[in-house]
Amino acid sequence: MDVVAACKAFVAVSGYGSFTAGAAEAQIPQSVASRRIAALEKHFGARLFTRSSRSVTLTLFGREMLPSARRLVELVEAMEHDAERAKLRPFRLAVPAVCVPRLLARLVADARRHELNLDLFPVGPGERAELARTLEVRAALVAVPPDEGVWRVPLGLAGRADPGDVSVVYVETLRAGRIAREARRRRVWIQPEDDVPHVRDRVTRLRDAVGLQPAQVVTASLVAATAEVLGSTDLLLCSRSQAGELGLHWRPIGELDLARGYDVTAGQREDSQRIRALPPAVIGRCLGVPGGEE
Repeated sequence: MDVVAACKAFVAVSGYGSFTAGAAEAQIPQSVASRRIAALEKHFGARLFTRSSRSVTLTLFGREMLPSARRLVELVEAMEHDAERAKLRPFRLAVPAVCVPRLLARLVADARRHELNLDLFPVGPGERAELARTLEVRAALVAVPPDEGVWRVPLGLAGRADPGDVSVVYVETLRAGRIAREARRRRVWIQPEDDVPHVRDRVTRLRDAVGLQPAQVVTASLVAATAEVLGSTDLLLCSRSQAGELGLHWRPIGELDLARGYDVTAGQREDSQRIRALPPAVIGRCLGVPGGEE
């Protein structure tokens, strides 16, 4: 027997002195109200109502039990109200600043369907980790080596010129003197999202291995880096989806299999689990995981 449902029917019928009106108040059929109250009477071993053809009245036992039944119903209703408020309480999540607002909005909408009300905070990789450590956010999508992460986003180089049939770009072709009449050395721009050891250091080692000058690999803000690429033959290190958003032409790097890796971190294990419970593709779409966007 569902004691709470039975008590709701008991309280409603006692308030109206009628099974018909009480059932309507409880939003259940009259037959259901009758069965629930009968089950409650059987459970307690005593009658709650004296029934007649026109009305029902509380028995002495029913009058004694009514206050307790009301308290139980009110407590359950308060719990249900608190549960709804808890579902709507913002869950602050630090996400990469490179995520597109349109896709972040879809993430929020998808999370609500999983009873999670996200409050997104887009920042750089170092800030995300620090915000999670200091509990200023409940969870963060942090940068990790790609083989350690839940999500993997391949990186390549993007420029303003359409590469045509060229399927990959080799960093060694940026060496001085390889392209005739070039006024200056072409550069590779690294944005803050990729200014992390497992990405930056590999690019730097490749730079040295193929004989580029130190100044040919530069770190700058995404806006500044993109402006340089749009105004020159320089290249931006980025994901394919990000290149598309910026209007650039993207190719993978010939000498290097490079990728961003992401995982979830949180001060409380429960908070981490709530983010991990979302379908991985919902978050992967925002991060630029291939095939994630519909």
